Amino acid sequence: MIVSASRRTDIPAFYSDWLLNRLQAGYVLVRNPFNPLQVSRVALDPGVVDCLVFWTKNPAPLLPRLDEIDRLGYPYFFHYTLTGCDRILEQHLADLDTRIAAFRRLSERIGPERMLWRFDPIVLTPTLDPGHYLRAFAQLAQQLRGCTRRCTISFLSVYAKCKRNLAGIGLLPLEDSEKIRFIRGLAALAARFEIELCACCDPLLTEQCGIAAARCIDERLVADILGQLVRIKKDSGQRPGCGCAASIDIGAYNTCPHGCRYCYANVSPQVVARNHAAHDPQSPLLTGVLNGRETITERRMASVCSPQGRLF
Repeated sequence: MIVSASRRTDIPAFYSDWLLNRLQAGYVLVRNPFNPLQVSRVALDPGVVDCLVFWTKNPAPLLPRLDEIDRLGYPYFFHYTLTGCDRILEQHLADLDTRIAAFRRLSERIGPERMLWRFDPIVLTPTLDPGHYLRAFAQLAQQLRGCTRRCTISFLSVYAKCKRNLAGIGLLPLEDSEKIRFIRGLAALAARFEIELCACCDPLLTEQCGIAAARCIDERLVADILGQLVRIKKDSGQRPGCGCAASIDIGAYNTCPHGCRYCYANVSPQVVARNHAAHDPQSPLLTGVLNGRETITERRMASVCSPQGRLF
């Protein structure tokens, strides 16, 4: 099984001690985000967890623990988000030079194939126009050349939470023809710096711009990391057009203190602050405690490695 850590929050940045405690304990409890009284017990035995997928904007707190994760026997790769957004949208992130340095340091540690750059979301405003993003992408791609092989892009999806948090920003609509011209410019820059550009859940970009459809949780990459054939079903719980393989996410919504205003995972800073304060690194839950009314169900887990054997 593939374990995602996590689309819902930045575990490497804020919950690395908790993560290591859960890996050592061999299990984690995860609340159903739509029904908090339903809790899954997810086994974290390396015998069934074939790969960990980390999603982060700041891996620095987890870097000193990677040797430990290696010793425990967990393969892994990273999605690292570096966008072209400004401080209005990303108020609490470290300065850009620090984040680029962390990207390069992590790439040196695990290799560029396991470092997937995310230049998303692209949030268009009167000051963050296509020209701004082309310049930002060129600067980032130049500094990340050789540190990654792939970059995933997407335009902002304006969910209800995003709409509230982005009030007053002045989102800029683009005609399809303008989007296509812009994305072709990004693709040309990516090619110059030897980076493959992929589009996340956007048929316009794949069909009209020739951008590859992203597989953020990519069974091909997992197979390469393991050196072994894998069999993983498509993730039926994701958006239409998503190419991801099935995984189990061990994060929780409304727990990421980065506070990026475009984030779909946080309803408000107040809720995040309350949940973050309720975090206990020793707890099997990411935040809060069991209240005795939950139904706890053992999640069925199995290795995705094919019995046919190794790739090489």
